[in-house]
Amino acid sequence: MHLRDLTQFLTELGENNNRPWFIMNKPRYDILREEFLAVVTELIAELARFDRQVVACNPKKAMFRINRDIRFSNDKRPYKTRFSAGITPLDLRRPSAGGGPTYYFHIDGDGTMLIGAGEYLPPPPRLKAIRAQIVNDAPGFAKLIKNKPLRATFGELQTEDKLQRPPKGFDPDHPHVEYLKLKSFFVWTEVKLKLNAPHLLVPQLAAAYKDALPLVTWLRAVEVAPTAD
Repeated sequence: MHLRDLTQFLTELGENNNRPWFIMNKPRYDILREEFLAVVTELIAELARFDRQVVACNPKKAMFRINRDIRFSNDKRPYKTRFSAGITPLDLRRPSAGGGPTYYFHIDGDGTMLIGAGEYLPPPPRLKAIRAQIVNDAPGFAKLIKNKPLRATFGELQTEDKLQRPPKGFDPDHPHVEYLKLKSFFVWTEVKLKLNAPHLLVPQLAAAYKDALPLVTWLRAVEVAPTAD
């Protein structure tokens, strides 16, 4: 992957976020997208060395579209200014899938790469099931949040949109009550890319995701109760 070309393209796109500029520069985009597809394909193969569940992930479906959904947004800029992908055992971004843990990353125009894993704002039934699993598997969850490789690479679970009070139906005195307030069960870290060393990209991502595997594995054990018809 030509990282300098990618970051230059994304920087220019941020300065010219409009359809005419994008169409004029689409040949550049098409080349970069094919290179990004090769990275995602290689990454899936590397992840499968320690997480066999992602071996059948379709790399084309793992990549997010660059077009923004502006139907209900006041921000009418048509394009995202990053390349991003989310790797799952299945295409869990489908609404019918009900959520599930993902290995996510994106690259910005300033050469910053965000590496994340877990579940970001899962749908309500899934969120309720995760919270119930924290209660039902309190020792397992306590072991998870103390995992040294996970904490060394990512730190704490993200607290964005955290509730001020415990969710309805959960014990406010539970030892993990602060985690019960979370709306996401996701970790992430940001790194500056070495633009002249693209060969380090996949190994860097794979190493971080290996440290995130305990969180992904714990979340996969969460089962959502079937709803009555």
